[in-house]
Amino acid sequence: MTAESAGETDTRGDADDPSSGELRSRIVVGVDGSAGSIRALRFALTEATLRGARLDAVCAWRPPADYGGPVVVPVDYDPEKDARGAVAESFQAVTDIPKDDVEVIVVTPEGPPARALLDEAVGADLLVVGTRGHGGFAGLLLGSVSKECVHHATCPVVVVP
Repeated sequence: MTAESAGETDTRGDADDPSSGELRSRIVVGVDGSAGSIRALRFALTEATLRGARLDAVCAWRPPADYGGPVVVPVDYDPEKDARGAVAESFQAVTDIPKDDVEVIVVTPEGPPARALLDEAVGADLLVVGTRGHGGFAGLLLGSVSKECVHHATCPVVVVP
């Protein structure tokens, strides 16, 4: 994994390899720095290694919410930079999987996490998400990114508990 592919850019490439004439596999994983997303990242890295696939790590962000009054934002506040930092820290936490042979693209779109993952997963071979364990009644009230992905993705989805 090179420094450029580790998150310094927000570039999306075509998963096709025109020189070989074959389609290249692409796996999308949701990463937000949580323990669940780190488990999902570990699974996705393993799959990408086994398949020789490119890995798109997605971390969505949102600007501060405006609740009708003035919003005080620190001068150095950069939510997109924070999202890239969360991805980089997550990759550092996964020390048991070799990452050098996997092409990684970091994608940090603005917007709701489920929508960002679903958009990025169009044309992917696999979408991998973690879960924070909001089951039972809390899960019914709160909704869930993984639940949205399972119901609306256009590719197979793995939810890593």
